[in-house]
Amino acid sequence: MIDFKEGYVLPVDKPYAWTSTDVVRKIKILLRNRAGIKKIKVGHAGTLDPLATGLLIVCTGKATKNIELIQSGEKEYVADICFGATTPSFDLETGIDAQYPFEHVNEDLIRSVLPSFLGKQEQIPPLFSAKLIDGKRAYEYARTGEVPEMKPACIEIYSLELLNYTSPVAKVKINCSKGTYIRSFARDLGIAVKSGGYLEKLRRTVSGNYNVDNALTIKEIETMFEYNSKKND
Repeated sequence: MIDFKEGYVLPVDKPYAWTSTDVVRKIKILLRNRAGIKKIKVGHAGTLDPLATGLLIVCTGKATKNIELIQSGEKEYVADICFGATTPSFDLETGIDAQYPFEHVNEDLIRSVLPSFLGKQEQIPPLFSAKLIDGKRAYEYARTGEVPEMKPACIEIYSLELLNYTSPVAKVKINCSKGTYIRSFARDLGIAVKSGGYLEKLRRTVSGNYNVDNALTIKEIETMFEYNSKKND
């Protein structure tokens, strides 16, 4: 039987269009309705954008004390980056705002520019992000038409691998530090190949010692809570 109050780390395969907060809220509801726990701390170790899928680590009870340590680990993503256009959010949350030639982009060109992104660097976060600026989220400014100054953040990209390229979309595996915005990488890669670029699809596959292969879907989590509830009866 799982003791959620003593602390439990639950790797979740976050569905598309769910926010990280949606996942935490769902688990809180399951803890209340199926485990009979009315009051308990629940948090996630590293936000995943709504349009992204994959590994979201959720901690309950005393395990929430380890959130900062867990989210400091290395991350791995698989990203589909579309060339030939840009969007204000650097992904599909907003519509295309400009188009660029992309016919010249090929595998050799992409492979030739990828090494320039390796190592420690300063990266400018997207305006449509949860970055705090004077106590307010950047996306809150963006949605009202304000354009605050986005200060660069220090990040590190450890490795990059072009998995395939089917024009105009490149599938890239990225190993990086916490705080790295793959949407910003998509924008910058578009510039590097002398085109535009935005993030079409994103999946987080690794976070620290946790792998998405061992993560549970929302349906599997519901089943787990149902089983745990029956054992308590």
